[in-house]
Amino acid sequence: MISDDLDLRKLTADLKARLGPGEPVGYLRGKSLMRDMLLDMRENRFSELEAEELVDTLESRGFVRFLGDPAERSVADAPWDISPHA
Repeated sequence: MISDDLDLRKLTADLKARLGPGEPVGYLRGKSLMRDMLLDMRENRFSELEAEELVDTLESRGFVRFLGDPAERSVADAPWDISPHA
């Protein structure tokens, strides 16, 4: 369960700062990379499942947005837009 006092804007800014240029790429690879980075950043303060839910929450609230179409192979390797200003 994601805490209501978790600052999603700050978390997104921290995530963006830790990612290398052009990362993440690919829908599933990108979500996995962001999940793993959140786990590292938060020093295991939540479970892997909670980190996955957090990535889903960031996506649903517009903080992270996949720029391709995961259903289309030709654009499945598109990058993500990560914006703490959503």
